[in-house]
Amino acid sequence: MPGHLSATFAALSDPTRRAILDRLALGETSVKELLEPFSLSAPSITKHLKVLERAGLIRRSRDAQRRPCRLEAAPLREVAKWIERYRSFWEHSLSRLDDYLARLEAKETKQHARKRQR
Repeated sequence: MPGHLSATFAALSDPTRRAILDRLALGETSVKELLEPFSLSAPSITKHLKVLERAGLIRRSRDAQRRPCRLEAAPLREVAKWIERYRSFWEHSLSRLDDYLARLEAKETKQHARKRQR
């Protein structure tokens, strides 16, 4: 699992690969169609696709001359589960920050009230 997670994060670290996944989230498409919005050579897009494929994020096949690609979302689910574990940490931290700011605001309000009473 940790190796898979590292491979997924490594694959997601590149904006071009994230854009490819965004496109594939809309449905299966060919390598040629994936290449169109990018100013990349065919070998460059192929390298990106290989990284995504090794991470298990896409699956490529052959259909005569067409080479369709499709999104494989299971590794993204694992990333989401991993990130979810940290949600409670951040929620607790933000809750403590809210409490601190409320105490600070109350203290400042009392100080201003005392100054006005003088």
